[in-house]
Amino acid sequence: MTKNNIVVLGAGVSGLTTAYLLSQDPSNSVTVVAKHMPGDYDIEYCSPWAGANYLPTGQPGTNHAKWERATWQPLKELTEKHPEAGIHFQESIVHNRKKDQETTTGKWFSALVSENPWYKDVVPDFKNLPKDQLAPGVDNAQVFTSVCINTAVYLPWLVGQCRKNGAVFKRAVFKHVSDAANAHHSGQPADIVVNCTGLASKKLGGVRDDKLYPGRGQIVIVRNDPGKMVSMSGTDDGEDELMYMMTRAAGGGTILGGCYQKHQWDPLPDPNLAVRIMKRAISICPELVGEGQGIEGLDIIRHGVGLRPLRDDGPRIEAEMIEGVAVVHNYGHGGFGYQASYGCAAEAVRLVKDTLQKKIRAKL
Repeated sequence: MTKNNIVVLGAGVSGLTTAYLLSQDPSNSVTVVAKHMPGDYDIEYCSPWAGANYLPTGQPGTNHAKWERATWQPLKELTEKHPEAGIHFQESIVHNRKKDQETTTGKWFSALVSENPWYKDVVPDFKNLPKDQLAPGVDNAQVFTSVCINTAVYLPWLVGQCRKNGAVFKRAVFKHVSDAANAHHSGQPADIVVNCTGLASKKLGGVRDDKLYPGRGQIVIVRNDPGKMVSMSGTDDGEDELMYMMTRAAGGGTILGGCYQKHQWDPLPDPNLAVRIMKRAISICPELVGEGQGIEGLDIIRHGVGLRPLRDDGPRIEAEMIEGVAVVHNYGHGGFGYQASYGCAAEAVRLVKDTLQKKIRAKL
């Protein structure tokens, strides 16, 4: 049987999830080619720095919300059936302050913190907290069961699943997206290239997407375990600063965040921001440390900085011809790459199938 030779360019969560779904079809022969692979920690490589969790931020009725809705069930099934993937269920508490509504963070979180969010029918155990249980200054809050992903376990798990399905992984850097068509492990030209290069698509030849820009995030990873996932609609320390925490599965530590600094490329952790992040975490969740303790009660593993691939108009999931090479794009997922990963990858796979069918019909 003649196989479809497919090159997936990029090995972040978007590239690996797309490759995983493509490799499940025995008619596809998949090569994943990337500059960075799981195990690397580089400012150019966003996925290892993510929390990561499922806190839907898509506005009702949008593609963003559709992709997040479609991703919950696969993540739930992995959590239940594949503990080796490094995902676990965790109680999530989301706090909302109406005074944050017009801030950068408040706008990003507006769908998440709504009193009647669309995802209440998607996640288990959703309920609004009674007013008498709200902290001072908090206008509403909800609790539900979510998932937290240990990215250091999950990304290699995706690689393993792809390899089990016959996919081949290679390191390479390309100046032009069409060059990736010559990277298939068969030695034959690829029938299609799937571009999942994230923020790198800003400078990748043949793409050069000026709508992309970084959303800098900074985190502190600690050994302390609060026993729950907590987030807030904003902070009093600046409108591009965040308050969230989550404990990764399988001993991955607790992530404390963060910030959402648009157009900021700085790869080095800001020590002053780190202190504010830790103080905010303890203020909303004192049980993170011993009674009466401040940030000295936190057992720090490391500090980290990642650049979210933000894009005006949202993610780009579309097909086009570039210098005679069929290309499907799946990049620009901002801060929701994991929680929309399966919905976005499924759409990219559909475009791959459609493009391959068109090429077959053109030959007839």
